[in-house]
Amino acid sequence: MGSKAIVLAAGKGTRMKSDLAKVLHPVAGRPMLLWALDALVAAQCDEIAVVVGHQADAVRAILPDGVGSALQSEQLGTGHAALVGLAELSVESGDDVIIMPGDMPLVRAETLVELIDLHRSSRAAGTLLTVKLDEPRAYGRIIRAGDGGVIGVVEAKDATPAQLGIAEVGTSVYVFSGEWLAGVLDRITTDNAQGEYYLTDVVSILVADGHRIEALEASPEEGLGINSIDQITGVEAALEARRSALGDPIEDR
Repeated sequence: MGSKAIVLAAGKGTRMKSDLAKVLHPVAGRPMLLWALDALVAAQCDEIAVVVGHQADAVRAILPDGVGSALQSEQLGTGHAALVGLAELSVESGDDVIIMPGDMPLVRAETLVELIDLHRSSRAAGTLLTVKLDEPRAYGRIIRAGDGGVIGVVEAKDATPAQLGIAEVGTSVYVFSGEWLAGVLDRITTDNAQGEYYLTDVVSILVADGHRIEALEASPEEGLGINSIDQITGVEAALEARRSALGDPIEDR
């Protein structure tokens, strides 16, 4: 039983208003993608595949030794990206697959380990990392059943007014049981507001098949992704505070 990982890093990041691929933008002196890879390595992932697309060669050039890549030549959505990445991993029976974006530098290795532990102990088919936000905005809302289990993730553009009032949202960080993942990714459709293959649809498909989905709530800080240049400053401040608290300032890296 091992842990594999797919990091989604193919997008241009149009809201960054820059020609540079989003994951190459420096955060605390290094490309933001490397912070996500650090967390996965520290969480003892056996194998990592980074899904590249925009400026693929430049993104590949910064990957540490031992980290693979998979080319998503056409960006058709997160579900499609995950399928592309999965094809580059040697997933065996009993393996778990973490899927996370490359633009979330604040996710802790300890949180990933806790997410994997919950996934295994609960025998869930999938486990999500969630946060609760005062202003959820464009994040996908977490839909729970009466027993607390997750039964769906609804993207904001597809949500009803009542669903938009839900404070718990997805962070786009998941763990799935490898034995189920490939078959479910193949069943995702583009029947949604954006006409894309949503990775979040894996949750509702697994639930419809009778599988249990769990969720681990993290601190709101860890759920922060970077979608604009302005947001980098806030993430850098959080990283500096974290590193200083550990007596290891980020300038020393």
